[in-house]
Amino acid sequence: MDPHLLLGLLNTELRNHCDSLDDLVKTHGLDARKLTDRMAKAGYEYLPAQNQFR
Repeated sequence: MDPHLLLGLLNTELRNHCDSLDDLVKTHGLDARKLTDRMAKAGYEYLPAQNQFR
C-alpha cells in the first residue's frame, strides 16, 4: 500500500477509534515496530501528544 494512503487510514483510525498507537496495533493485530519503521521510511513519525503520524 502506498505510504501516503496508509498515513490517511492510520490517522483516521487513530482520530475516530483508537486512543493511542498501542490501542491501534492491539485492535488490528499489527506489529508496532514494523508499522512505525514503515512509516519512518516514508518520512512520518508517530506523535503521541497529537495521536497521529506526521
